[in-house]
Amino acid sequence: MSSGDTAWVLMASALVLLMTIPGLAFFYGGLVRRKNVLSILMQCFIIVCVVSLQWMLFGYSLAFGPDFHGIIGKLDWMGLAGVGGAPNPDYSKTIPHLVFMIFQAMFAIITPALIIGAYAERVKFSAFLVFTLLWTTFVYDPLAHWVWGMGGWMRSLGALDFAGGIVVHVSSGISALVLALMLGKRIGYNHKPIRPHNLPFTVLGAALLWFGWFGFNAGSALAADGLAANAFVTTHIATAAAGITWALVEWWHNGTPTILGAATGAVAGLVAVTPACGFVNPMNAMFIGIIVAVICYVAVSIIKGKLGYDDSLDAFGVHGVGGAVGTVATGLFAEKAVNAAGADGLLFGNAHQLGVQLLSMIVTVAFAAIMTFILYKIVDAAIGMRVEEKNEIVGLDLTQQSEAAYTVIE
Repeated sequence: MSSGDTAWVLMASALVLLMTIPGLAFFYGGLVRRKNVLSILMQCFIIVCVVSLQWMLFGYSLAFGPDFHGIIGKLDWMGLAGVGGAPNPDYSKTIPHLVFMIFQAMFAIITPALIIGAYAERVKFSAFLVFTLLWTTFVYDPLAHWVWGMGGWMRSLGALDFAGGIVVHVSSGISALVLALMLGKRIGYNHKPIRPHNLPFTVLGAALLWFGWFGFNAGSALAADGLAANAFVTTHIATAAAGITWALVEWWHNGTPTILGAATGAVAGLVAVTPACGFVNPMNAMFIGIIVAVICYVAVSIIKGKLGYDDSLDAFGVHGVGGAVGTVATGLFAEKAVNAAGADGLLFGNAHQLGVQLLSMIVTVAFAAIMTFILYKIVDAAIGMRVEEKNEIVGLDLTQQSEAAYTVIE
């Protein structure tokens, strides 16, 4: 075992936790109206609690346990039985198996949290809890096994997803779109402005996401080595390129650049480089950041308005679209000179890899969309997904948590 690798992956695990709370919580919390900010913070906080227990009890075994026909992990590691301080030769050659497990737990936590952006301001807390538990079990865990688990069919096919473009972002993004469509629009949507209540919160959240994402991506090397360094650098370069590109496009399109636009562009860059960061060089990471900023800007600022769906905080427009762009870009820009364990992409003479990336993305979209539809129907029939109209008007902070974020003392 390597004490250096162990220390780095433990630190990376903490960084990925920071992405959910407080990073994503403040990013999303600033974007909603003041009457709903605590509901966002509560949802992000409770996801950490619920998914951590699910992962320990059976989720980790489903995702990474001994393979069952390339589809799912067996339940040999329920309750972390057999997952201890020694390395696992399949996943954690130089770090304790427990360290690999807790690192992956943080990915399982943030993925359903990303979906919050689609249904913000209109879902019952009870329904949120049940849906999150079901979605993590029946969507995230199988996908994680397909792509990252030993014997998983996408892994065997040769799909490249260094840190979660397919498993995390495409899956959560398309699920977000399905939920937004099925829930319907918020009251007043398209009739009156629904503006962010606290943009400094959002910028703080974006900065924390950028900071934590180094653990997300560079930590996925599972070692303190040159590959981690490449993932760290490419992550930073793609994010910087996407942030400035979004600001410039917005400046050209609307007449002024905004901090919300720059922050959103940076997050899109983080999303797109996630599957590619361990397979591409820094120059091509910059191109990925530029490309995804333009495409996500069009998706969020133009297409969403024309189609009229209410993806409250653009979970689909940034994570779904950005994850798809990054997955395809990996099939273009990947090169074995960066990572000998990967593959060359189309631009380095291997058209097959682009085909594998496209197939993996399409299957993930179909699987996540269908399962989300089914799970929504089950939860909606059992307890109802959407809050009553009067509760939505009052706000979820008071009606779901009996709290107020801001108190005026007279």
